[in-house]
Amino acid sequence: MEKIYTENAPAAIGPYSQAIKINGMVYTSGQIAINPATGNIEAQDIQGQTEQVMQNLKHVLETAGTDFSKIVKTTCFLAEIADFGAFNEIYGKYITEKPARSCVAVKDLPKNALVEVEVIAIAE
Repeated sequence: MEKIYTENAPAAIGPYSQAIKINGMVYTSGQIAINPATGNIEAQDIQGQTEQVMQNLKHVLETAGTDFSKIVKTTCFLAEIADFGAFNEIYGKYITEKPARSCVAVKDLPKNALVEVEVIAIAE
């Protein structure tokens, strides 16, 4: 089991890894819209936060030796289900291979984020 870490995505804010690579698969932790350069959530709207989340996931996946095209499953958490359409607009720019997905609204996310996404991908 290999722990994945990159400075190009936010450090874990708890006792967990950004991702784990095992048996040819990568399992990412949920990413929220923290800008790794500042350590803060800067975007205040769902589209801006989704862009940051997808950039964070891109860097974690690249560090693990894979990319968005190898994703087999995503789990998406939204603070407001009304943001579903706006979230999909940005999500669809990055994840084009149409993996399996769950998307649910939740009561709260860490640091009052509007969106969190985790993925499972095939490792190269």
